[in-house]
Amino acid sequence: MASPRRRSLFRPCIDLHDGQVKQIVGATLTDRRDTLKTNFVASFSPSYYAELYKMMNLQGGHVIMLGPGNKEAAKEALAVWVGGLQVGGGINDQNCLEWLNAGASKVIVTTFLFPDGKFSLERLQGLANYIGKDKFVVDVSCRKVGDKWFIATEKWQRIAEMEVCKESLDLLAQYCSEFLIHAADVEGLCQGIDEQLVQKLGEWVTIPTTYAGGAKSLEDIRLVDRLSGGKVDLTYGSALDIFGGELVKFDDLVRYNAEAMEQMRGH
Repeated sequence: MASPRRRSLFRPCIDLHDGQVKQIVGATLTDRRDTLKTNFVASFSPSYYAELYKMMNLQGGHVIMLGPGNKEAAKEALAVWVGGLQVGGGINDQNCLEWLNAGASKVIVTTFLFPDGKFSLERLQGLANYIGKDKFVVDVSCRKVGDKWFIATEKWQRIAEMEVCKESLDLLAQYCSEFLIHAADVEGLCQGIDEQLVQKLGEWVTIPTTYAGGAKSLEDIRLVDRLSGGKVDLTYGSALDIFGGELVKFDDLVRYNAEAMEQMRGH
Protein backbone atom coordinates (compact mmCIF):
# COMPACT_ATOMS: atom_id res chain seq x y z
CA MET A 1 0.00 0.00 0.00
CA ALA A 2 1.37 3.43 -0.97
CA SER A 3 2.24 5.66 1.98
CA PRO A 4 0.21 8.89 2.30
CA ARG A 5 1.77 11.86 0.55
CA ARG A 6 3.13 14.79 2.49
CA ARG A 7 0.61 17.55 3.26
CA SER A 8 1.22 21.29 3.31
CA LEU A 9 1.23 22.61 6.88
CA PHE A 10 0.67 25.98 8.55
CA ARG A 11 3.92 27.55 9.79
CA PRO A 12 3.67 30.43 12.30
CA CYS A 13 5.65 33.67 12.26
CA ILE A 14 6.62 36.57 14.49
CA ASP A 15 7.47 39.68 12.45
CA LEU A 16 9.31 42.34 14.44
CA HIS A 17 9.63 46.04 13.61
CA ASP A 18 11.00 48.61 16.09
CA GLY A 19 10.90 45.93 18.79
CA GLN A 20 7.18 45.21 18.41
CA VAL A 21 5.23 42.40 16.77
CA LYS A 22 3.74 43.93 13.62
CA GLN A 23 2.22 43.01 10.29
CA ILE A 24 3.31 45.30 7.48
CA VAL A 25 2.85 45.56 3.73
CA GLY A 26 6.13 44.11 2.45
CA ALA A 27 6.62 46.37 -0.55
CA THR A 28 6.41 49.50 1.68
CA LEU A 29 9.38 48.50 3.86
CA THR A 30 12.04 51.00 2.80
CA ASP A 31 14.66 53.17 4.50
CA ARG A 32 12.11 56.00 4.54
CA ARG A 33 9.78 55.66 7.52
CA ASP A 34 6.97 57.68 5.93
CA THR A 35 6.37 55.01 3.25
CA LEU A 36 5.72 52.15 5.70
CA LYS A 37 2.19 50.78 5.69
CA THR A 38 1.39 48.86 8.87
CA ASN A 39 -1.61 46.52 9.10
CA PHE A 40 -1.24 45.61 12.76
CA VAL A 41 0.76 46.42 15.90
CA ALA A 42 0.41 43.85 18.66
CA SER A 43 -0.40 44.77 22.23
CA PHE A 44 1.19 41.45 23.25
CA SER A 45 4.92 40.84 23.56
CA PRO A 46 6.97 38.59 21.24
CA SER A 47 7.17 36.05 24.08
CA TYR A 48 3.36 35.77 24.12
CA TYR A 49 3.35 34.52 20.52
CA ALA A 50 6.32 32.21 21.10
CA GLU A 51 4.49 30.71 24.10
CA LEU A 52 1.32 30.26 22.03
CA TYR A 53 3.18 28.45 19.25
CA LYS A 54 5.03 26.29 21.76
CA MET A 55 1.79 25.36 23.52
CA MET A 56 0.29 24.26 20.18
CA ASN A 57 3.58 22.58 19.15
CA LEU A 58 3.66 24.46 15.84
CA GLN A 59 7.03 23.45 14.42
CA GLY A 60 9.12 25.36 11.87
CA GLY A 61 7.97 28.87 12.76
CA HIS A 62 10.16 31.90 12.17
CA VAL A 63 11.02 35.19 13.85
CA ILE A 64 11.91 37.91 11.34
CA MET A 65 13.64 41.15 12.36
CA LEU A 66 12.54 43.85 9.94
CA GLY A 67 15.29 46.43 10.30
CA PRO A 68 17.22 47.54 13.42
CA GLY A 69 15.97 47.70 17.01
CA ASN A 70 14.60 44.16 17.19
CA LYS A 71 17.41 42.21 18.79
CA GLU A 72 16.06 42.10 22.34
CA ALA A 73 12.53 41.33 21.15
CA ALA A 74 13.80 38.43 19.02
CA LYS A 75 15.89 37.03 21.86
CA GLU A 76 12.88 37.27 24.17
CA ALA A 77 10.85 35.08 21.78
CA LEU A 78 13.66 32.56 21.24
CA ALA A 79 14.21 32.18 24.98
CA VAL A 80 10.59 31.06 25.46
CA TRP A 81 10.94 28.14 23.05
CA VAL A 82 14.60 27.19 22.76
CA GLY A 83 15.11 25.19 19.56
CA GLY A 84 11.53 25.78 18.44
CA LEU A 85 11.85 28.88 16.25
CA GLN A 86 14.07 30.02 13.39
CA VAL A 87 15.36 33.60 13.21
CA GLY A 88 16.17 35.91 10.31
CA GLY A 89 16.88 39.55 9.50
CA GLY A 90 20.43 40.85 9.18
CA ILE A 91 22.02 37.46 9.88
CA ASN A 92 25.59 37.00 8.60
CA ASP A 93 28.78 35.05 9.31
CA GLN A 94 29.65 37.39 12.20
CA ASN A 95 26.44 37.03 14.24
CA CYS A 96 24.94 33.66 13.23
CA LEU A 97 26.42 31.77 16.19
CA GLU A 98 25.08 34.40 18.58
CA TRP A 99 21.56 33.64 17.35
CA LEU A 100 21.96 29.88 17.48
CA ASN A 101 23.30 30.24 21.02
CA ALA A 102 20.27 32.43 21.85
CA GLY A 103 18.02 29.46 21.12
CA ALA A 104 17.21 29.64 17.41
CA SER A 105 16.75 26.23 15.78
CA LYS A 106 18.13 27.65 12.50
CA VAL A 107 19.23 30.99 11.10
CA ILE A 108 17.58 32.48 8.01
CA VAL A 109 19.84 34.40 5.62
CA THR A 110 19.29 36.47 2.47
CA THR A 111 21.07 39.78 1.97
CA PHE A 112 24.46 38.53 3.23
CA LEU A 113 24.55 36.06 0.33
CA PHE A 114 24.05 38.86 -2.22
CA PRO A 115 26.61 41.64 -1.66
CA ASP A 116 25.67 44.55 -3.94
CA GLY A 117 22.92 42.37 -5.39
CA LYS A 118 25.38 39.81 -6.77
CA PHE A 119 25.21 36.20 -5.61
CA SER A 120 28.25 34.99 -3.66
CA LEU A 121 28.75 31.22 -3.81
CA GLU A 122 31.75 31.70 -1.54
CA ARG A 123 29.58 33.21 1.21
CA LEU A 124 26.94 30.49 0.80
CA GLN A 125 29.53 27.71 1.08
CA GLY A 126 31.38 29.43 3.91
CA LEU A 127 28.28 29.85 6.04
CA ALA A 128 27.16 26.26 5.41
CA ASN A 129 30.58 24.97 6.44
CA TYR A 130 30.66 27.24 9.49
CA ILE A 131 27.31 26.41 11.11
CA GLY A 132 26.29 23.26 9.25
CA LYS A 133 23.71 22.86 6.52
CA ASP A 134 21.10 21.64 9.01
CA LYS A 135 21.14 25.02 10.85
CA PHE A 136 20.90 27.10 7.70
CA VAL A 137 17.76 28.41 5.93
CA VAL A 138 17.97 30.54 2.78
CA ASP A 139 15.25 33.18 2.57
CA VAL A 140 14.42 33.31 -1.13
CA SER A 141 12.57 36.62 -0.93
CA CYS A 142 11.50 37.45 -4.44
CA ARG A 143 9.70 39.95 -6.65
CA LYS A 144 8.21 39.44 -10.07
CA VAL A 145 9.95 41.00 -13.06
CA GLY A 146 7.96 40.37 -16.23
CA ASP A 147 6.92 36.73 -16.07
CA LYS A 148 9.86 35.64 -13.88
CA TRP A 149 10.80 36.00 -10.21
CA PHE A 150 14.10 37.40 -8.98
CA ILE A 151 15.56 37.36 -5.49
CA ALA A 152 14.99 40.65 -3.64
CA THR A 153 17.38 41.78 -0.88
CA GLU A 154 17.84 44.80 1.41
CA LYS A 155 14.28 45.01 2.77
CA TRP A 156 13.03 43.57 -0.54
CA GLN A 157 13.97 46.81 -2.33
CA ARG A 158 16.98 45.62 -4.36
CA ILE A 159 16.42 43.11 -7.16
CA ALA A 160 19.40 40.73 -7.20
CA GLU A 161 20.82 39.11 -10.31
CA MET A 162 19.61 35.61 -9.40
CA GLU A 163 16.39 34.37 -10.96
CA VAL A 164 14.25 32.05 -8.85
CA CYS A 165 14.07 28.87 -10.92
CA LYS A 166 14.85 25.17 -10.63
CA GLU A 167 18.56 25.66 -11.34
CA SER A 168 19.10 28.36 -8.72
CA LEU A 169 17.07 26.53 -6.06
CA ASP A 170 18.98 23.29 -6.75
CA LEU A 171 22.24 25.18 -6.26
CA LEU A 172 21.13 26.80 -2.99
CA ALA A 173 19.66 23.51 -1.70
CA GLN A 174 23.10 21.90 -1.72
CA TYR A 175 24.09 24.15 1.19
CA CYS A 176 20.96 24.72 3.26
CA SER A 177 18.27 22.55 4.85
CA GLU A 178 15.23 24.71 4.13
CA PHE A 179 13.81 27.59 2.08
CA LEU A 180 11.63 30.45 3.28
CA ILE A 181 10.02 32.09 0.24
CA HIS A 182 8.66 35.61 0.76
CA ALA A 183 6.58 36.77 -2.22
CA ALA A 184 7.32 40.43 -1.50
CA ASP A 185 4.88 41.81 -4.07
CA VAL A 186 1.86 40.33 -2.27
CA GLU A 187 3.22 40.31 1.30
CA GLY A 188 0.75 41.91 3.73
CA LEU A 189 -1.93 42.66 1.13
CA CYS A 190 -4.36 39.82 2.04
CA GLN A 191 -5.31 39.57 -1.63
CA GLY A 192 -4.37 35.93 -2.11
CA ILE A 193 -1.22 33.93 -2.66
CA ASP A 194 0.89 33.99 -5.82
CA GLU A 195 -0.60 30.76 -7.18
CA GLN A 196 1.76 30.58 -10.13
CA LEU A 197 4.82 30.84 -7.88
CA VAL A 198 3.50 28.21 -5.44
CA GLN A 199 2.83 25.80 -8.30
CA LYS A 200 6.34 26.34 -9.67
CA LEU A 201 7.85 25.82 -6.22
CA GLY A 202 6.02 22.50 -6.03
CA GLU A 203 7.80 21.49 -9.24
CA TRP A 204 11.20 22.91 -8.29
CA VAL A 205 11.95 22.42 -4.58
CA THR A 206 13.70 19.38 -3.15
CA ILE A 207 13.99 20.51 0.51
CA PRO A 208 11.39 21.71 3.06
CA THR A 209 9.94 25.04 1.90
CA THR A 210 7.66 27.61 3.50
CA TYR A 211 5.87 30.24 1.41
CA ALA A 212 4.78 33.61 2.85
CA GLY A 213 2.72 36.28 1.13
CA GLY A 214 -0.93 37.15 0.60
CA ALA A 215 -2.69 34.26 2.37
CA LYS A 216 -6.24 35.41 3.11
CA SER A 217 -8.44 32.40 3.88
CA LEU A 218 -8.39 28.92 5.38
CA GLU A 219 -8.87 27.64 1.83
CA ASP A 220 -5.42 29.01 0.91
CA ILE A 221 -3.64 26.27 2.86
CA ARG A 222 -5.62 23.66 0.93
CA LEU A 223 -4.87 25.53 -2.30
CA VAL A 224 -1.13 25.51 -1.53
CA ASP A 225 -1.36 21.81 -0.71
CA ARG A 226 -3.03 21.13 -4.05
CA LEU A 227 -0.82 23.40 -6.17
CA SER A 228 2.47 22.20 -4.66
CA GLY A 229 1.57 18.55 -4.11
CA GLY A 230 2.11 19.07 -0.39
CA LYS A 231 5.74 20.17 -0.84
CA VAL A 232 5.26 23.78 0.28
CA ASP A 233 4.07 24.97 3.71
CA LEU A 234 2.25 28.27 4.30
CA THR A 235 2.64 31.20 6.66
CA TYR A 236 -0.29 33.49 7.46
CA GLY A 237 0.17 37.08 8.62
CA SER A 238 -2.18 40.03 8.37
CA ALA A 239 -5.29 37.91 7.70
CA LEU A 240 -4.92 36.02 10.98
CA ASP A 241 -7.06 36.87 14.02
CA ILE A 242 -4.07 36.78 16.41
CA PHE A 243 -2.61 39.61 14.32
CA GLY A 244 -5.80 41.64 14.24
CA GLY A 245 -7.13 40.07 11.05
CA GLU A 246 -10.72 39.01 10.49
CA LEU A 247 -10.28 36.50 7.66
CA VAL A 248 -8.60 33.46 9.26
CA LYS A 249 -8.86 31.97 12.75
CA PHE A 250 -5.66 30.70 14.35
CA ASP A 251 -7.58 27.82 15.99
CA ASP A 252 -8.78 26.66 12.55
CA LEU A 253 -5.18 26.44 11.32
CA VAL A 254 -4.11 24.50 14.41
CA ARG A 255 -6.98 22.09 13.72
CA TYR A 256 -6.01 21.84 10.04
CA ASN A 257 -2.43 20.96 11.01
CA ALA A 258 -3.58 18.24 13.40
CA GLU A 259 -5.77 16.69 10.69
CA ALA A 260 -2.99 16.91 8.08
CA MET A 261 -0.52 15.25 10.45
CA GLU A 262 -3.01 12.44 11.06
CA GLN A 263 -3.40 11.92 7.32
CA MET A 264 0.38 11.79 6.87
CA ARG A 265 0.59 9.14 9.56
CA GLY A 266 -1.89 7.15 7.50
CA HIS A 267 -4.73 7.13 10.03
